[in-house]
Amino acid sequence: MPASVHPVILCGGSGTRLWPMSRRLLPKQFLPLVSERSMLQDTMLRLSGLECASPVVVSNSEHRFLAAEQLREIGVGPSIHVLEPVGRNTAPAAAVAALWVQERDPGGVLLVLPADHLIRDVHGFHDAIGQAARLAEEGSLVTFGIQPDRPATGYGYIERGAAMGADEGTYRVARFVEKPDRARAQEFVASGRFSWNSGMFAFSAPRLLEELGRHRPDVLASATGAWEKAKRDLDFLRLDETAFAACPADSIDYAVMEKTNAAVVIPVDIGWSDVGSWGTLWEVAEKDASGNAVRGDVHLRESENCYVRAESRMVSVLGMKNALIVETDDALLVADRAESEKVKDVVGHLDGTNRTEHVSHSRVHRPWGYYESIDAGQRFQVKRIMVKPGAALSLQMHHHRAEHWIVVCGTARVTRGDEVKLVAENESTYIPIGTRHRLENPGKLPLFLIEVQSGGYLGEDDIARFEDLYKRE
Repeated sequence: MPASVHPVILCGGSGTRLWPMSRRLLPKQFLPLVSERSMLQDTMLRLSGLECASPVVVSNSEHRFLAAEQLREIGVGPSIHVLEPVGRNTAPAAAVAALWVQERDPGGVLLVLPADHLIRDVHGFHDAIGQAARLAEEGSLVTFGIQPDRPATGYGYIERGAAMGADEGTYRVARFVEKPDRARAQEFVASGRFSWNSGMFAFSAPRLLEELGRHRPDVLASATGAWEKAKRDLDFLRLDETAFAACPADSIDYAVMEKTNAAVVIPVDIGWSDVGSWGTLWEVAEKDASGNAVRGDVHLRESENCYVRAESRMVSVLGMKNALIVETDDALLVADRAESEKVKDVVGHLDGTNRTEHVSHSRVHRPWGYYESIDAGQRFQVKRIMVKPGAALSLQMHHHRAEHWIVVCGTARVTRGDEVKLVAENESTYIPIGTRHRLENPGKLPLFLIEVQSGGYLGEDDIARFEDLYKRE
């Protein structure tokens, strides 16, 4: 494996078809959907054993601390963590990564990987990467095609053209085809000439930039402007918001791969899935003798071919067939497995009716730890708060609410106005409306406390920050 391979991990995407688990503040790439680790962590660990540079990570600003914490948990440090101020699809993200790599390794090969895919045959994947890297160094723009095992209508397809000669198992791309209807998908699979489009790519940094300049100079210009005006922010590189927001939203496929005459496909059979829906998760999951896949505290009787996931309580299923049942502590999805692609319509309904169940879970992660909503009513709200060892919330103030803190585990250092004091287990303190305050954990173990808020407005946007370790606005 050439040492100049630079993995580029794309952490965008909202995963709306995997609601109620996947939500805007905690989308599917950060969830443990197919193993005990998150999809991002599995993607990173899948690179173990490759001779490659430290990965380039691209995420949106909203998820920066979540992604960084998950990488820290598995001991992986990126060469750079790029923050997109707004989502603009994969082409601008790849362009920025190419600019970064070219500056440090002019002949470097980008291996572009979404952070939310499943690949079971890691050894076969590594072999394909080695083959792709060699082709990329020679000037090809390589995509990985997945050997289809059924006429799926949820994937795009790639038709193979002429073989590449000396490179066995590699082909020129004849054409890309949008997601087909079932009849066309059956024709594609029967022909033996088509692969599913995996959305994974390999190309040298200068070659990608050259092709972008030829086919989408507007994307390249905006991405370059955002890159040149980028600023360091803690461990992150924050792209210029004005320049990046002006960038057209386009995928690598549309911007480059469908237009270039240097596109090459390597068909692979590596146990791949994009884990795009609950139906797909049922397909890749281990099942019992009746075809049921379960996770959590689930009791099944006389049920067949179901996917059942219980996150917070026992779920009992009687006499169901081909059902999807996903339970969280604040939402429940029950659907026919054949309708799994339509879950995104539920998210659209929630968004259109100004609900919040598609935005966040009851547990909301923050760079200092997390909080969980326990109860709420007229003029009050109760939360459980966890603060990591050594972490601190911002020095802040609320205009419309007071807060009562009761420490249940650990010791808190509390700033309240000009006063700083320690609050131990079974002790409490009160933060009046309009008082500057800060909560810190000076200990070596997590700090847990109960917060009772009271006041006329309890929204999370009622906050004025004066100092913040994490440089949030």
